[in-house]
Formats: sequence, C-alpha cells, structure tokens
Amino acid sequence: MNNKVEKAVVYGINGPVVKTAATKNFKMLEMVYVGEKQLLGEVISIDNNYTTIQVYESTTSLKVGEEIVGTGTLLSVSLGPGLLGNIYDGIQRPLMDMKDEFGAFVESGSKLSPLRLNRTWDCCFTACVGDQLKGGSSFGYTFETEKVQHFFLVPVSINGTVKSITADGAYSVQDVLLVLEDDFGVEHELNMIQKWSIRQPRAVRNRKMLDKPLVTGQRIIDSFFPIAKGGAAAIPGGFGAGKTMLQHQLAKWCDADIIVYIGCGERGNEMTQVLEEFSELIDPKTNRPLTERTVFIANTSNMPVAAREASIYTGITIAEYYRDMGYHVALMADSTSRWAEALREISGRLEEMPAEEGFPAYLPSRISEFYERAGYVNNLAGSEGSVSIIGAVSPQGADFSEPVTQNTKRFVRAFWALDKSLAYSRHFPAVNYTESYSEYLDDLRHWFDQNVDRQFINFRNMMVKFLNEESRLLEIVKLIGADVLPEDQKLLLEISRVIRVGFLQQDAFHEVDTYVPYQKQYKMMETILYLYEKSFAVLASKKTLKSIRETGIFDEVVRIKYVVNNDDISVFDDYKEKINQALASIE
Repeated sequence: MNNKVEKAVVYGINGPVVKTAATKNFKMLEMVYVGEKQLLGEVISIDNNYTTIQVYESTTSLKVGEEIVGTGTLLSVSLGPGLLGNIYDGIQRPLMDMKDEFGAFVESGSKLSPLRLNRTWDCCFTACVGDQLKGGSSFGYTFETEKVQHFFLVPVSINGTVKSITADGAYSVQDVLLVLEDDFGVEHELNMIQKWSIRQPRAVRNRKMLDKPLVTGQRIIDSFFPIAKGGAAAIPGGFGAGKTMLQHQLAKWCDADIIVYIGCGERGNEMTQVLEEFSELIDPKTNRPLTERTVFIANTSNMPVAAREASIYTGITIAEYYRDMGYHVALMADSTSRWAEALREISGRLEEMPAEEGFPAYLPSRISEFYERAGYVNNLAGSEGSVSIIGAVSPQGADFSEPVTQNTKRFVRAFWALDKSLAYSRHFPAVNYTESYSEYLDDLRHWFDQNVDRQFINFRNMMVKFLNEESRLLEIVKLIGADVLPEDQKLLLEISRVIRVGFLQQDAFHEVDTYVPYQKQYKMMETILYLYEKSFAVLASKKTLKSIRETGIFDEVVRIKYVVNNDDISVFDDYKEKINQALASIE
C-alpha cells in the first residue's frame, strides 16, 4: 500500500509556522514553496501526523488548503560574481534590484535572482583540456571589482577531467564555461553559479592555528584585547554604547580583504544609516568606496522573523565562499540578540518547552554552530583563507548576565564589553577595560615578538595592571578622598589617567588618531611607561606629584596620539628627552 500523500496542502497557520498533514512528501530541512504566492519555506519538523514548515516571508493572506510544493533541495544561497556591493535580505533577495522591479514595497512571494543573470563578466581561464581538477580547485577568474579577483571554483562534490573549456572573453553567470567528466564518465557543465546550503559549513582541507592578529588599528583592541585572524569576538553593550560605530571602524580599518555586514533585526532607520554611512566610507587600501568589497545582509526588525533567523547563516556562507578563494573575510553581525529573539519567537509558536527567559533549550548549540564557522584554514584550492566573526550582542538593560551574552561568552575568545557610562562621558571606543578580555594573547605572542617587539606583551600587561589597581584605589578615594594617598599611589592614578585618555581613548574622526599601526601603539606604551618610571624616581627623591604635574609633561604625553604621525616613529625618542628635561627642571 502506498502511503504517500499525493498533494500537500496547508493545514494550519501560526505566524511564520505552517503545518501540513502530508508527512511522506518532504524531508528534513527541505526547501519548499507555500501557497499560491509560492512563499519560501523550510521543513523543520516531521512526525506521524504533521510536517511543520518555517516560512521566511509574511504569511498574511495565506489560506488553509493552498498547496505546498517541495523542491527536493536544502535551503541554499547562490554564490558567484556580483555579490560584492549588493544588499540582500535574510533569504538573499537583492533589495536594490527588487526596488527597481517592484517599487519601494516588496510583496510576499516576489522573486529575483540574487545574481544579475544578464550581466557579462570578462573571464580568464587557467585550466586546459585534459587537466585533472578536484572539488574546490579554481579553473578561472574575473575581476568582480577593480581590486577583487573572483575565482571560479569547481563544486566540492565533483572531481574529473576537463573535456572542454571556453576561450577567454565576456560571459554571463549562466553560460557554460567548462565541461568536466568525472570518474564514472558523467559530464558536468559548470558555470559561475554555485548553490550551497546555508546550514552546512563549506568544506576545507584543514584548519590552522590562530597565530596572526586581525589588525584593526584600534589601540584598545590591538594592544589590550586582540582578536586573531579566523577568531571570534563578541561586542556586548546596551543602547547607545557604540556597538555599530565600533563595527564601522573595524570594517573600515581591519586588514581583512572582504567585509560581510549582517544587519539582523536592527531598526529600519538604523540600518538605513549604516548603509548610507558605509556608502560614504573610502577604503584606505584602495581609495575607492568601501562598499566595493562589502556584502550587506539587511534584515530589519519589521521584516519576517523567520528570515532574520536565516540571515546569520546566509552571511556566514557568503563569507566562507570568499574564504575558499584565499581571502581573509571579516563578518560583522549586528546583532545576535535579535537573532536569538527570532529563535525564541519561532520556538514559542512551535510550543517547545522554554528554557531560561523563554529562549529555546537549543540556544547554546545554535550560537556555537554560528561562531564555530570562524577559522583560519587551508582551502581545497591550496590557498589560505580565514573568516573572523565579530558579533554584537544587545542585552536588555545592558544586563550581561542574560542568556545570549552568557552563552556567547562560552564560544568566543575575545569579549569587548561596552560601557554606557564611558560612552556618555565621550570615551570611545567605550570598551570597559576591566570587564573585557582576550584569550588570543598567548597564541599571538610569537607574532608580537617577531613583528612588533619582545616587550610588547609585558608592556601591555603592566598597563592593564595599572588600570586594575586604579579601580581598587578609586574605591578608597570615594571613601576618604585622594589627598590622604601616598605620593606613589597618586602617581599611579595619574599614569592610569594618561593610559585611559592618551592611549585607550581614540578619535574615529581625527585624521591621525582614527587608525594606529602596531609600531606606534608600542612606542606610545613605551613612552607612557618611561614617564611612570622616571616620575617614580623623582618621587623617591622627596619631590611631590604636584610639582611633576606643574611641568605639563603628563598632558604633553596624552597629546602624542594627535601630534605624532603614524609613519614618524623616530619622534618618540624626542619625547623621552622631553620627559627627562621636564623632570630635571623640578626644584
């Protein structure tokens, strides 16, 4: 007896969750089209009675009895030239093209190819007839932008011999470029488009140690709490703490080749501001618009909640695709809290047993699945590439004890806690230097020794020690005042102020201070600690801290960040002489 249901129809609708009584037609995680408008959905549960489908578009006007059609494939994205500079929603619909096609308001069920099918690309091919190609290897390239070379990759599941290949020239993404015959004699026609399931990590040859930093030019990150290339970091902070601004700085200045920016559940006006500001940013590497090496995923809070859940995976899959070409990719997710809220809403509609604060019990595993897709790898093509993930977290009321923040801390090794009080006092980046940490320091020690200086980590640890001691002393000052402290402790408070204002505080709009290379960061630390050492020696000779302050040397060292150019490191020797002269002038 054949139990297969001939036709699957909508049985029940609960927001983005749709049920059908057809349980034999579909497989888990299969992509389906729901109703007359063919709304995109994904099978998330099958039991003896019902198949449950998560719909990634608005189900408004969907009726019971409308047909559900399976595709036989998993929910996938289209990968190929044309991704850079584009703006997609969570299910990879090109929003700018859809605006041109359908107007400002996109109706449910509207569809357009993520890649422009009629655009041609100037292609060059590196393979020849008779070559043996393995999955993941490259057979040609085009220039996606003026500076980004886009390589054509053989699908991972195919190995074989090149039977034919087209001549160099202009082709569209759908044109057949190469015919590959596999070991079974089956011929495969390859073009520029690849399909890949968003929930499945792309294959790599092996993972490498994370021993190179992602250089950001932001002193508090590079020197105090660095992230490795291929690492994962979280930026938790309440409203107004500066998460988006910090991510802008990282996107503009970090030494990644490609940026993937995911606006996940953010307010529409904020996402508009991000897109406008990014379009105005000039890439310091190429002196061209930064958008030319950026992919945007914009899934705002008023878009379907299920698509918000998918947007994270869409972004990381695109990042892995460019990693497989040998690029270093930085992915910015803003914010994973809104993504977790989407999980909570869908879980509630599925009537699953809630865990802490209503989040589903599988929240930790979902967070880990996302952050574990970061890494520095050897690709199947023989090149090296990386994906670094920097996820913003928006805990309600800036409460870092809530589940999303706490579970994120388990799976990232760099934690940049933003402090609203620092932001309100105009201290940016508003990274709290006592709550933040990085576990990459030991892994990066050899790189610092080889490329900066062997004293770099020691200087960093000394400055962190000063700031921690300052926090302890300030508690005493609140009770009894600063006047009763001994002179050496007063000096420690003053040097800590120099560290906070002159080193950790950084002006994103200042021509010199917006980006600082490692060599200048090291010299700044060295100068500040030299000032402390010499000042301490002066106090030992029965002088007072007040007399040192009156020389103005502390404020002069604070101003170093503005007056010393990044390529003029030799000037720091002059500052040591200024310190000596200022302290020698004390009577």
